[in-house]
Amino acid sequence: MQLDTKYFGRIDYAPEDVLTFPNGLFGFETEKSFLLLPFEGSDGNMLCLQSLAAPSPAFIAMNPFSLKPDYTPILSHEELHMMEVSRSEDLCYYVMCVVREPVGASTLNLRCPLVINPDLRRGMQVILDTDAYHMRHRLDEFSNGGVG
Repeated sequence: MQLDTKYFGRIDYAPEDVLTFPNGLFGFETEKSFLLLPFEGSDGNMLCLQSLAAPSPAFIAMNPFSLKPDYTPILSHEELHMMEVSRSEDLCYYVMCVVREPVGASTLNLRCPLVINPDLRRGMQVILDTDAYHMRHRLDEFSNGGVG
């Protein structure tokens, strides 16, 4: 199958590559199907969450553990049940990034990660019940290995 993307032009993909977000994303509830595409040279730490519906929306997502190794997202029992796992550690996590100039002013949303069950190819966006993370952590806060 082929898809026109925002950042990669036209690409080929297989149906088993598709991630389904049954509830969509916050503000994009009608967008249900996505591909998670790594940017070249990012070692899989910076990706594009590309909608299958159209070239836009396409979101920049990052591996939060590459920036903050002690990131500890804890899901509720209901969220774990919805993802069909018993432990938060059984899931993959990504955070949305808003790119700005200069790049250090870009922000990461550590409070509302994307949560993906890689076995089911299903995801959801959650709001973590903690004050430890915010919706707008500046990227340059991570230069010393932790949130400022």
